Amino acid sequence: MAESLHLRDAVAALRRGGVIAYPTEAVWGLGCEPTHRAAVEHILSLKKREWRKGLILIASSFEQLEPYVLRPSNSALRRAQASWPGPATWVFPASDFAPDWITGDQDSIAVRVTAHPLAAALCKAYGGAVVSTSANRQGQDPARSATQVRMMFGQRIDVVLPGALGGLERPTSIRHVTSGLILRR
Repeated sequence: MAESLHLRDAVAALRRGGVIAYPTEAVWGLGCEPTHRAAVEHILSLKKREWRKGLILIASSFEQLEPYVLRPSNSALRRAQASWPGPATWVFPASDFAPDWITGDQDSIAVRVTAHPLAAALCKAYGGAVVSTSANRQGQDPARSATQVRMMFGQRIDVVLPGALGGLERPTSIRHVTSGLILRR
């Protein structure tokens, strides 16, 4: 019951353009509605991160990501979907719908269908993709607990969704969907 109340608070914050923190597969993430420019700019300000790098989107299904990506070949799409849901992030060509404050200065976008139960439940309850970037300032280690998130960002986060990390030691791998090239191990 408490988890569903926290989930409702997080979804409400996303809908009103807020910034939330939540556990992912390896580290705590900061998230918001991808098309809400002010929310994304708030995350970038919190992280002291340049917008040109782009951000990852997570979802509970590929359908939630489809507006943001251009479909690659069937074989490339099958390769990505074979790893989902799971701890694999793939870089797809970005659609015209994907805002530049998410893609950065690239014509691509990093996306993941998460297997983390709480992150997936968040996306499902929200009904769409959510920004997912590590909860840390540029150059610092990512938060590994809700307490670390609160110490780092205090009241500048609208909701901290309590839960456990997914057990990975390091952030998810990132691969390019058309080439299969590993961009981050």
